[in-house]
Amino acid sequence: MHTIKLKISDKVYDKLIWLLSKFNKDEVEIVSDVDTYAETQKYLKKELDEIFNGEATFHTLEEFDKKLDDSIRANETKI
Repeated sequence: MHTIKLKISDKVYDKLIWLLSKFNKDEVEIVSDVDTYAETQKYLKKELDEIFNGEATFHTLEEFDKKLDDSIRANETKI
């Protein structure tokens, strides 16, 4: 399946959505990236604000490796 991004004038938007809705979901799926973009932007702004306000917690690579190893050990029998 392919994904395309289009800029559509307000004059034809409703007609195009109507046409696309005539296909079943296996053939054409309308994917909106506006919500995802807004959510990502909000999340990243929050993270950046925490860094600038001195509220962020940073970890060394060694700490990350240890947490990753611990997580793998705790979950490897669940597979």
